[in-house]
Amino acid sequence: MTTIEPNVHIRAAGPVGWMRLLGRVLLPIGLFAIALFGAGVNAAHAASHGGKVAPDLRQVLSATTPKVAWASRTPRGTYVQVLVGAASADPALAELRRSILAAGGSVFYQYQATPAVLAVLPSAAVDMIAARPDVAYIMPNRPAFRTASFLQDITGTAGVRAGNPTAFDGTGVGIAVLDSGIDGCHAAFGGGEGSQGACRRSARIAAAVDFTRLSAAQRPGVLDWTRSRDLSAGYAPGSPVYRAFERAVDGSGITNPDAYGHGTHVASVAAGAPVAGGLDAAGIAPGATLVDVRVLDQRGVGHVSDVLAAIDWVIANRKTHRIRVLNLSLAAPTIGSFLNDPLCRAVRAASAVGIVVVAAAGNYGVTANGLEVLGAIGAPGNEPSAITVGSAHHHGTLARADETVNRFSSRGPTRSGTVDAAGVRRYDNLLKPDLVAPGNRIVGALAGSGNALLSANPALEVAGAAPVRNGRLMLLSGTSIAAPAVAGAVAAMLQANPGLTPPLVKAILQYTAQPLPGAALVQQGTGLLNVDGAVRVAQALRPDIAMAVAAGTLEPGASMLRAGHALPSGGSWIGGASVPWSGLVTAGGGHVFGGRALLEKFQAIYDPSLLWAGRLAMHVDPVMWPGTDQPRHFLQTLAGRTMLLTPGVRPADAIAGRSNLAARTGIYAPVATISQGLAGASGLVLSEGLVLSEGLVLSEGLVLSEGLVLSEGLVLSEGLVLSEGLVLSEGLVLSEGLVLSEGLVLSEGLVLSEGLVLSEGLVLSEGLVLSEGLVLSEGLVLSEGLVLSEGLVLSEGLVLSEGLVLSESVHAGEP
Repeated sequence: MTTIEPNVHIRAAGPVGWMRLLGRVLLPIGLFAIALFGAGVNAAHAASHGGKVAPDLRQVLSATTPKVAWASRTPRGTYVQVLVGAASADPALAELRRSILAAGGSVFYQYQATPAVLAVLPSAAVDMIAARPDVAYIMPNRPAFRTASFLQDITGTAGVRAGNPTAFDGTGVGIAVLDSGIDGCHAAFGGGEGSQGACRRSARIAAAVDFTRLSAAQRPGVLDWTRSRDLSAGYAPGSPVYRAFERAVDGSGITNPDAYGHGTHVASVAAGAPVAGGLDAAGIAPGATLVDVRVLDQRGVGHVSDVLAAIDWVIANRKTHRIRVLNLSLAAPTIGSFLNDPLCRAVRAASAVGIVVVAAAGNYGVTANGLEVLGAIGAPGNEPSAITVGSAHHHGTLARADETVNRFSSRGPTRSGTVDAAGVRRYDNLLKPDLVAPGNRIVGALAGSGNALLSANPALEVAGAAPVRNGRLMLLSGTSIAAPAVAGAVAAMLQANPGLTPPLVKAILQYTAQPLPGAALVQQGTGLLNVDGAVRVAQALRPDIAMAVAAGTLEPGASMLRAGHALPSGGSWIGGASVPWSGLVTAGGGHVFGGRALLEKFQAIYDPSLLWAGRLAMHVDPVMWPGTDQPRHFLQTLAGRTMLLTPGVRPADAIAGRSNLAARTGIYAPVATISQGLAGASGLVLSEGLVLSEGLVLSEGLVLSEGLVLSEGLVLSEGLVLSEGLVLSEGLVLSEGLVLSEGLVLSEGLVLSEGLVLSEGLVLSEGLVLSEGLVLSEGLVLSEGLVLSEGLVLSEGLVLSEGLVLSESVHAGEP
């Protein structure tokens, strides 16, 4: 399904030479993979050190008077606060930290979930540090902005509790909400007010931490940036530095925990309870425990460094507070490929230790003049291990038949990527979002005091919704509101079956999602959230899956069904109507699969430590601090030979067809069409499974009716196709076209090496793409480019003047 740009021009091979040709192509891929992942290093680009420095940082370095929060003009020159990504096998990053101090800089924090440090550097030292071989990138610590029970009825949650209101309400499951805080006094969380208006905090909020204090304490007006120091030295669980860090982020004494108002609403959508005597606006899992992790201040602004440190804290405290779900209503421009983006790596680490990460897709699906935007999924929604959620419009009815994808909801495919040594842009092109959930004018809790959102938009409050002051409600829209609906659904699933792994949770949600009519994979994922179906499937599976995976005792192909149970037949009954299931799961970054074997038998892709994307598969494993269960760092290594998918799984790529926007095929195909086609197809079954060999997905392949597909590698079907390399149609010598090995390929179109491609459109490498629209791949600078394809596509999200956008909510919603 993923479109790969050809970058190798090879002369036609004879019939007996194609295996040699294959080896010549795959060997460099394997060596590249080893270099990329072998020692947990993601030094992905063979670019000069100048290419390691983010463009907005480069602009400030050349400015006379910097006007950004992460730069400070001092008598000793300009200093910048940056995230330095490491490409080192040393978990302590000792040499890198010493070099920063020697350059007159400081180290404020070393992250565990992603190999990076938060540092301050003299501007003159940035290029010197970037030139080091153990540095992967340097980016500024950019500012960040934030991005009903009607909700229970429309998602099918009410059905799973019929006859028992407390059944599968998330009890026993902790949801960490990284946002602007949670008003624990609100009645939706069990809080209250005393006779004098004093707040009685809810016991459902297990902990409250405030990471905005870190960035506030590190501002140049508070901390002397010209004094070189390493504040991370001596950091280890139980150490004085660690205890001081815990005290610094303790948010239990904050008198106004959500002065902005966004986080309280998000938390109530996931786990709010109905307010007595008021409008029933309960969330999906009102019995779940909430963990308040504040990363945005009273203006809805934070920093990437705060988010990364907060994810570290969630991982370290996952067992203490029983955190199984992490909600990130955030979407940021990506830093290179998902492989080395710091937010993506942090999310990948959280998933590897068993935390289900739910991320908002972003709100950049349409331009101001109504043109659809493709390719605007940001980080960490572009991370394969995250459950990326788009927003659906309920049109004010309980009926699910009229649901549509909100125009503002960000579409895929992901346009993050890398630039190779030749300067060619390589896009990740992953299928996202994974599914959609209600996210238009959703009723939720209104933070009680100093609510900046309400002050700026008084019409957001639902008038007369509650009889008590601490029970007020408000309306919000956006993918940042759809995401917590899925987070609450995950809590209900984990209560029903604590043995589910994060990738298995995603697969169940996708398999049971309802395809919305006319919407494509890149618009809705596999469909609309169906809590009823997801919980039913969760109940049918073994409760010891996660434990068996961790112990290595569950082999691919083993039954996942609970004794005496069968996998439920597709279909739910919600709101008095039948709701079909998609029966589809996306995997490998760009493939679609179906069939009951996906959930009846264990698939290696349900191992949370395994990441499969494109041709590569790798393991992500924590290395713990000695004597603790807290990860010190994470290793990324090539996966050994194993079977990713077992016989009986049914590939749906051929049903979707080649991606063509005008024809609405491939990633643009309506999900309902793919689902129906798979249900009626015959012969499209993995009879031998899909196997990876030393991290490269090669062996056995996908058995299709016309030939053999080796996962974005080799396709032999009436000829030979090498992804990113050679295409020979109708034979080993192009019989219906012309091949010039270093220049021209003509086959229903025109290809000029490094130049012009004409095939139902026009492509100028590094320039212009016209295919039912217009693409400026690296021409017009709107975060790496502008794409018009039946509308507008922002290839890597939207960058505002301050740099980083974290999924701003759409206040008014859509009509």
